[in-house]
Amino acid sequence: MSPFRPAGAVYGTLMNFRSEHEALGARMHEAPYKAPPKAPVLYVKPANTWCAPGEAIVIPQGVEEVEVGATLAMVMAAPGVVGGWVLVNDVSLPHASFFRPAVKQRCFDRSLGLGETAAPVDDPAALALEVRVNGELRQTVRFDALVRPPAQLLADVSEFMTLGEGELLMLGCEAQRPRVRAGDTVELSAPGLGVLRHTVEQEAA
Repeated sequence: MSPFRPAGAVYGTLMNFRSEHEALGARMHEAPYKAPPKAPVLYVKPANTWCAPGEAIVIPQGVEEVEVGATLAMVMAAPGVVGGWVLVNDVSLPHASFFRPAVKQRCFDRSLGLGETAAPVDDPAALALEVRVNGELRQTVRFDALVRPPAQLLADVSEFMTLGEGELLMLGCEAQRPRVRAGDTVELSAPGLGVLRHTVEQEAA
């Protein structure tokens, strides 16, 4: 597997798992939007969120639990060209609103665990990504239940923005996500992509 380091923006994708649509149900048809999104819904994980393998995910003061967003990200080799895939733990504060950008809930320091290696994946839809907390299997994420499969997601995003070399685009997260607290250890693993492991710490006062 080739060495990987972030070399550009990291984008997350909302509402790309069918389970997210099912969880929201009729609310997706209420004001102000009155319909499911017709284009990819993206957000940015800026550099302050990046957390290298082995570093601790940090829970902000006053917060007891965070959600583990286990997913895969495509690493761009050039515009429109995927150079490899990397494990990602997109940690967020629990929140219910999808009408407003959840910057506070998604962009706190050290909230994006990134795998240290990127590797080719023949068929991301065939991968099973396992999430373990303190050694216990808590979730298996399968990427055959996406609203937009990887190639379609990249094509649709590329219609309105260019993803350059070294930038990342995440596939999205399941609606139900394991919650963790300070003192927990989280492990993400998928065949061919290794293991991404982090401890969880409380932010110092």
